Amino acid sequence: MGIPEDIHLFEQSLNELVIKYEQYFLGIEKREPLRLRETVDRLARKHSAVKIVNTMLNFKYTSLVSRYASYRQYWDRILRLMEEGKYSRDRFRMAIHERSSPEVRQHEPPPPKDEAEELYRQFVEARRSCNLSTDKVSRDQVAAAIERQKPVIKAKYGTDQVEFRVVVEDGVPKIKARPRR
Repeated sequence: MGIPEDIHLFEQSLNELVIKYEQYFLGIEKREPLRLRETVDRLARKHSAVKIVNTMLNFKYTSLVSRYASYRQYWDRILRLMEEGKYSRDRFRMAIHERSSPEVRQHEPPPPKDEAEELYRQFVEARRSCNLSTDKVSRDQVAAAIERQKPVIKAKYGTDQVEFRVVVEDGVPKIKARPRR
């Protein structure tokens, strides 16, 4: 095989590896694609010591090598987060599993009747899922925040029906208010 064929094979293998890793991170593939990664590693190193005279092929090869290096860093970071149990897709999956398991359902407290209590519970749960401290969050703070926002929302939208919800923006949970429909 010549250099153009090697570069074409490298590009195809890299694209396949990207797909396999995404499937692995989504849980579709059960095993990390290590053999394919080794093959792509070999293809990336194959022409590193050789001077590629054709400018177009040299550019394509160096672009693919740098793209592969970026993906390697990304994959290694995700794999490290998965090992530490901090990967968001895994945390989401674990939370669903915990909610659906019968032994957990038996010990769940009854749902709170007060809106502030429910919002506080959701806010604390969101902070835990984002690996943030819950020590400085109190029920009184959440209730006070709700009471401060109600008149502002009522004045802004001209309605007494205000709905509060917990959202996560940039990895930080926040309490958002909007008129109830």
